[in-house]
Amino acid sequence: MDTSKDLDERAMTDAWAYIQAQADAGVPLRPNAYRLAFGDPEFLLRRETRGIRLQLELLKPDLDQTEMGIDNTIVVFGSARFKSLEDAQRMVDEASTTGDAQALTLAQRHVRNAHHYELARAFGRIVATHSTALPKEERLYICTGGGPGIMEAANRGAAEAGAPTLGLNIALPHEQQANPYVTPELSFKFHYFAVRKMHFMMRAKAMVAFPGGFGTLDELFEVITLVQTKKSTPVPIILFGKDYWKRLINMDVLVEEGAISPEDLNLFQYTDDPQEAWDIIRHSYGL
Repeated sequence: MDTSKDLDERAMTDAWAYIQAQADAGVPLRPNAYRLAFGDPEFLLRRETRGIRLQLELLKPDLDQTEMGIDNTIVVFGSARFKSLEDAQRMVDEASTTGDAQALTLAQRHVRNAHHYELARAFGRIVATHSTALPKEERLYICTGGGPGIMEAANRGAAEAGAPTLGLNIALPHEQQANPYVTPELSFKFHYFAVRKMHFMMRAKAMVAFPGGFGTLDELFEVITLVQTKKSTPVPIILFGKDYWKRLINMDVLVEEGAISPEDLNLFQYTDDPQEAWDIIRHSYGL
């Protein structure tokens, strides 16, 4: 005789099998009051059920990471637009062949910025290499936004060292896929930026911000604010690329104008060296 657990599992399986069958047949789902609530996409996508979707988006990646023993991460932010050196050089070669002056100028800029990609790649490799020797419960895993550019570079470096690597991707109006260096079982896709940011911080033991644009700035100042206001446990915050960050933001002006306290400048550090970035993190935790 079937147990209640068997019946429950069969009901859930049947609910999702019905939806899959409709999709496979290309038949659009129609509103159906009799459909089980958890198997009813129209219901789950209503404005009134947003709270449920937020809970699910918070819970799913948390459970998966817990099951895989991911307790500690180093979060790497940075531009999605920077290319690897080999890709940037390929663009230069192609532009030179076609004689397209505008394309050549763009490609040469990519070559200039490719060192950010290569340094992020080196940092990911250093973290993964050193963490592998630590007890499993103390290992640190590279976690990025899962996209291209700096995110790909950090994931790539860790993957090249043989370590699992995380990607917290976001659904955007333009198509975006996780980069190929994210471990498939640790590749998560989010709809809500707010929940994604929570996941960045839930396991973070350090944050390293490479040069980037609006998204990087948003994520950087969110973390600084959480630490400043003691809403989050203090973690090392490292701004990678002194020249870039000091040209972009004059933090001293915030002190001069009384917008922040002088000691708030101690919440973050600058570096240009992947090994130094790792040493800052390592010394913070006595590794």
